[in-house]
Amino acid sequence: MRDLSIGVGYRLALCTWLLATGPLQVTEGGCANRGIHKCCPGRNNDCSDFSLRKTPCYCDSYCEKTGDCCEDYHAVCQISAAVDCVVGPWGAWSECSSFCGPGSKERTRQVTLPPRNGGTPCPDLRQRRGCLGDNPVCETAKEVAKILPDSFKRDFKDPWRRPYMLMTEKMPSYCIYFRLKQASVACHLHLWSRQLARDRRVCVECQGGAMSSSKRCQGDGLRGSRTFWTAASIAGCQGSWVQETSQQNCVCPPFSFIFV
Repeated sequence: MRDLSIGVGYRLALCTWLLATGPLQVTEGGCANRGIHKCCPGRNNDCSDFSLRKTPCYCDSYCEKTGDCCEDYHAVCQISAAVDCVVGPWGAWSECSSFCGPGSKERTRQVTLPPRNGGTPCPDLRQRRGCLGDNPVCETAKEVAKILPDSFKRDFKDPWRRPYMLMTEKMPSYCIYFRLKQASVACHLHLWSRQLARDRRVCVECQGGAMSSSKRCQGDGLRGSRTFWTAASIAGCQGSWVQETSQQNCVCPPFSFIFV
């Protein structure tokens, strides 16, 4: 029997009303008489009507447990046995969200059979766990860039045209644009290094003479990652930045910097 605090009072009121109004014409009741929302999932005390005996009956799936379903409940609601949710196996873990350092990875699974008729709901379909990115490019992120102002540029032409010097001359420059995140107090003591201020966007040029055998400058950074720099001619002037963009065959605008 469904536990309703108003059950006894409701029945007494109903009996009094029936005695006062006299015999009633028998009308069809039950779930079919509820209009659009005839049936309800779970327990819903508002999902009710009157049986043919003029007693309260219910059209929610919980009525099967309490034994107070309307006579036409099974016919109207077409209720069958409860079907629990069934899920497939977990998929493979994704790649770590961070190339270098702490990140996260996740995996998912799919629903193969959704729950019906009050069956057990589906469990979590997504899992996440921590990871530590260790991509080979992380070695680049560990490098410290050494920089100087672009006034140190020298368009050196070798008068003897030695082969290895000609190769250096032919290598085109490329530019890296950084967003400065930190700069030490020592950077404020010299005119050219005062440009190295927090949140400022700077261009640093990698000239052929500063390139290694891999045709890149040490400390040119990794897109979106924080790396470190130091001013080659000023003791204690150092900080960190984040690479925003890079451009090949490029020359930085005046009052920029170069890798050394």
